[in-house]
Amino acid sequence: MIPHETARALAGVKHGFFGREGGVSSGIYASLNAGAGSNDDPANVLENRRRIAEAFGVDRDHLTGVHQVHSPTAVFIDAPWAGERPRADALVTTTPKLAISILTADCTPILFADSEAKVIGAAHAGWRGAIGGVIENTVRLMEEHGAERSRIAAAIGPCIHQCSYEVGPEFEAEFVAADPSFSRFFVPSAGDRLHFDLPGFCASRLEAAGVTQIETLPLDTYAESKRLHSHRRSVHEKAGDYGRNCSVIMLG
Repeated sequence: MIPHETARALAGVKHGFFGREGGVSSGIYASLNAGAGSNDDPANVLENRRRIAEAFGVDRDHLTGVHQVHSPTAVFIDAPWAGERPRADALVTTTPKLAISILTADCTPILFADSEAKVIGAAHAGWRGAIGGVIENTVRLMEEHGAERSRIAAAIGPCIHQCSYEVGPEFEAEFVAADPSFSRFFVPSAGDRLHFDLPGFCASRLEAAGVTQIETLPLDTYAESKRLHSHRRSVHEKAGDYGRNCSVIMLG
């Protein structure tokens, strides 16, 4: 089994947050890069994804995802996509042995499960998607397929944490314009800079959507250079590109 993290909140549901360890990629992509959108050797990405699928006991084509675009869109899936992946940022399924996944490299991966109704979801919540409604839309779509909000458990996986996420005043202004209370997710830094609490903001959106079983993994993608891929770290290091972490959940 390749290294990965799990959440107590999702105990009993097959899932995993995969980072850099256990793959075949090299250089800036070392070693488990699951992102076909990177400039890594495609053969390496395919092998890495095969290894992740193998950890769930399924073929690589049953490790499914979407074409992520920082949108609020959630889609339902009941079989591997026959053609192009839809442009969306969350998936929901009730199909056993279908491993739904999200790719991230600082944004927040959120895995959802209503174990009783056997409905699961996975969401890519960057700041734009989180403020735009991707979390609420995922919960709503799960509900449409039999889940109950009061039973949904959610795990916020490795993402950039507040101490590493420095932003400018225009960033804060966009949040405060949406809701003045969102100012509580910012703390002052040097000069006019601030630090934004992305996982805290996502947890608050989950709570507002009626999800009460929430776990946040204490893993900062920017700080954990040996374990996790980070877009922001790659920019600061002038690496030119970056690998993607993969978060997966599956029924049965």
